[in-house]
This record gives sequence, C-alpha cells and structure tokens, in this order.
Amino acid sequence: MRPSVLFVEDEEALRMTVGDRLRSEGYIVDYASDGDEGLEKATQLPFDLIILDLMLPDRDGLSICHALRQAGLITPLLMLTARGQTEDKILGLKTGADDYVTKPFNMQELVARIEALLRRAPTGSPAHRGVYQFATVRVDRRATEVTRDGKLVNLSVREFQLLKYLIEHAGATLSREQLLIDVWGYNGKIFTRTVDVHIASLRQKLESDPKRPTFIQTVQRVGYKFTPEVVTS
Repeated sequence: MRPSVLFVEDEEALRMTVGDRLRSEGYIVDYASDGDEGLEKATQLPFDLIILDLMLPDRDGLSICHALRQAGLITPLLMLTARGQTEDKILGLKTGADDYVTKPFNMQELVARIEALLRRAPTGSPAHRGVYQFATVRVDRRATEVTRDGKLVNLSVREFQLLKYLIEHAGATLSREQLLIDVWGYNGKIFTRTVDVHIASLRQKLESDPKRPTFIQTVQRVGYKFTPEVVTS
C-alpha cells in the first residue's frame, strides 16, 4: 500500500515541487495551505506522515503539532522552517515533532528523512493499519468508510472519529471526560451529553440490538469500552 503524506505549506510553488517529487517516489500526497486547514485534515483524515511548515497563516506549525499530540495522534511529523536557530529546532522537537528540516533543503535529504520516519513508525496496532473488521462491520480508515453486512453506513465525521478512537483503544475503559478531550478537543471538566448521544447513535447504526450492545459496552459510572476482537488488514 502506498504511504499517504499530508503537506501543510502556504507557499504554492514549494507545495507543487515537493508534491511532484513525492508522487514520483510512490507517495499519495494531500495538501493544506494554512494552519486551520492543516489541523482539520490531520485530525479528520488518515495519513502515514505529516510534513508541517513552522510559519503558516492562521495557526503556526508549533500550535498544530501541540494540538495533534494532545489529541493522541502519533502520526510521524516532519517540521519545515526557514529558521535555522537551534532553539527553534529544540522547541519543535519538544512540542512533538519527530524530525526537523531547515529551508532551503535538498530534496533527496527530505525523501530520506521521510523514509526513515516511516521505517520507525509503529505498525503493530490497529491504530496504524488500514482496515478494521468486527462481526459484519468493516471500517476503512483510509477511505473513512464504514460498511455493515456489505452496505454503507452513513456516519458523521465525529461519529467516525469516535468509532476509530474506540477501536484504537479496544479493551480499555474510556471515561466520558477522556473522550471529550481526545475526540472533541475539549479542555477541562465539561458536563455534556454529547458523548452519550454519539455512542447511542453508533449503537443504533452498528449493533444488532442497540439496547443490548455487543461491541460498545457501558461501564457504569465511568464511561465506555469497545470489546470485540478486531481483525485488521
């Protein structure tokens, strides 16, 4: 399967140059031209690696990197910047970047850094594989598509994110507060029925008997647990 890369860069000429080279190396490339678009794509779509410019309109690369790591996303992240100061590199790495390349850079070096990051990326858990299947439900992470009994299930973006998170943490008891922070991006203790409403909707769409769920179990006074054995491919 060809690795997918998100390139977040506001300079169009550089986006096209790097994108063309990566596609010639066999990568699937998607783009974002500002910080807000980059954060949205990185959190809603599956990528094997993210290339992130430090200086971006709307939201800078450091804040995006911090938000992604706070959300629990462990996709390898390569940061680009025109700055060459050591303190910027250290700050980027402390924020959660996996590697750092200073502009202008050699294209062969960039490709080599990407290959090295992908080799080091964890591959043993369902979080980093393309397809999850339990019972007759099939979840395609790359296509952001869910089918049940071979028929497409219409999930909202947030429902898909919640289901993906539950699968990635199969067997763990997840509190409502944890789900609100990691899936919705809320900070602090917030009282809301949002999690319960979305869980009920997922059960309605995926469970044979939503009132007696098999896959998404309620843990009384705590939260929820995703219980089935997950088959990945």
